[in-house]
Amino acid sequence: MIPEALIKVYEAFILFRYNEITQTIHNISNSTFNVLLVITTILSLVYIFISIRMILPRKKFNAPTLDFNKAPFVTIQIPTRNELAAIRCAEKCLEFDYPKNKYEILIGDDSNNTEVSKAIANFAKKHSQVKVIKRKENIGFKAGNLNNMLNYSKGEIIVLFDSDFLPDEDFLKRIVAPFSKDEKVAGVQARWDFIRPNRNLVSILSSTILSIIHHLVLPLVFTKSRLTFICGSAEAVRKNTLVKLGGWANGSFTEDIDYSLRMLKNGYKIIYLEDLSCKGEVPYTPKDFYKQQLRWAYGVTRSYINHSLDLARAKSLGILDKSWLLFFGSGYLISFLLVALFITGMLSFLTHYPEPLNFAKFFYYLSRNILMTSGLLFASSVALYKRNNTKRIIQMVISSLSYGLVVLYYVNKGLFKAILNKPMTWYLINKEGNKLASN
Repeated sequence: MIPEALIKVYEAFILFRYNEITQTIHNISNSTFNVLLVITTILSLVYIFISIRMILPRKKFNAPTLDFNKAPFVTIQIPTRNELAAIRCAEKCLEFDYPKNKYEILIGDDSNNTEVSKAIANFAKKHSQVKVIKRKENIGFKAGNLNNMLNYSKGEIIVLFDSDFLPDEDFLKRIVAPFSKDEKVAGVQARWDFIRPNRNLVSILSSTILSIIHHLVLPLVFTKSRLTFICGSAEAVRKNTLVKLGGWANGSFTEDIDYSLRMLKNGYKIIYLEDLSCKGEVPYTPKDFYKQQLRWAYGVTRSYINHSLDLARAKSLGILDKSWLLFFGSGYLISFLLVALFITGMLSFLTHYPEPLNFAKFFYYLSRNILMTSGLLFASSVALYKRNNTKRIIQMVISSLSYGLVVLYYVNKGLFKAILNKPMTWYLINKEGNKLASN
C-alpha cells in the first residue's frame, strides 16, 4: 500500500503543475522555444551552406608579391606579460628573409616578474634589431601596451604577434606585400594554424572553433564581399592609418575587432591572406579555454555595441556588407540561442499537461531538434577536414558535448556582462612556449 502522505504529495504536485499559472508558463515557454528553434535552425543552415561552399572549388584572392627595392620599413611588435615565449617568437622573426636593415623588433614587456624581464632584456642585448619597450604600469591591457610601443615604432607597417606565435621565414614579405598595391589597404590578416592542436580534448575543441573562423568564415566572407577582420596576431596594419583613427582602444579586450570595425566604417580595406598561415598555441586546460572564450565573447560584444550606430550609418558599407559583419559574431548568438532553447524547453516540459511520458515521441523530438541546430558541429567537422584532421572528428564531438556545454555558460556570461557594461579582468592563458623557452 502507498502511504497516504505520499498520495497527498503526488496530488499536490499534480495540482501545482496543472493550473492557470503553469498553463500560462507552458504556453509562453513553448511559443518562445519554437521561435528560438526557427532562428537557430536558420543560422545552422547558414553554417552548413558556408561549410559546403568551402569544400567546392572557388576563386581565391591573388596576393601580390613584394619588390624588395620598394620594401617599406616594418616594425614588428610582440606584446607580452610574464611570458618567456616572447623570446622564441622574436627568434623566429630574426630569421625573416626580409632586408635586415628594413625591419625592427619591439618586445613590449609588461612583466611584473623580474626574472622574465631580465631574460628578455638579456636576449635583446644580443640582437641589435631587438628593443625592449617597458612601461611603469600595465594600463589598458594589451591595447595599452600596443599604444605605448606605437610611440617607439619607426615602421610604415606594423606587424603584430602574440608571444606564442611562430611565423615562417617568408611570412614578413608576404604579409607586407598587399600594402604596396593599394593605399586604402589598412590591415592584412594571415590564417591561423596551431601548435599541438591534438594534445587533448580541450585543445581539439579550442583549435576547431578557431578553424571555423579561419578556414571557413573569414575566407568565404572575404571572397564574397572583400570584408574581413584582423584577429589580434599574425596581422599587419598601416601605421599612419592607425594613428589617424586614434590608435588602439585602450582597455579593450578585443582591440583587433574594435579596430577592424573602425577601419571598415571609415572606408578602409582589410585583406585576408588565406594561403599565408602562422602557427600559435591554443588553450589545453579547461580553465584557460573557458576564460579565453569569456574574454572574447565580452570583447567582441562590447566592440559591436560601441560601433553599432556608426556601422549602421556608414555609407562605405552596403546592406550585404553590414549583413556579413553581423554574421561574423553569429557564433556567440548561437551560443545564447542554445542556452535559451534549453531553458525554455525545460520550462515547457515541466509545465506540460500531466500525462504518461511517451519515450518514443520524446526522443524523436529531441533528436530532431539537435539535428536542426547542429550547424556548428557540421562546420566543425568540415573545418577539421580542411585541416586534414578528420580522424579527430569523433573526439571533437565528444569535447563539444562535454567541455563545449560548459563553454556555453562562459560565453553567455561574457555576453551579458558586455551588454550590461560590467567590468572585466584580463586573464593570461598558460603557454607551453614559456616552459620551452626557460629550458
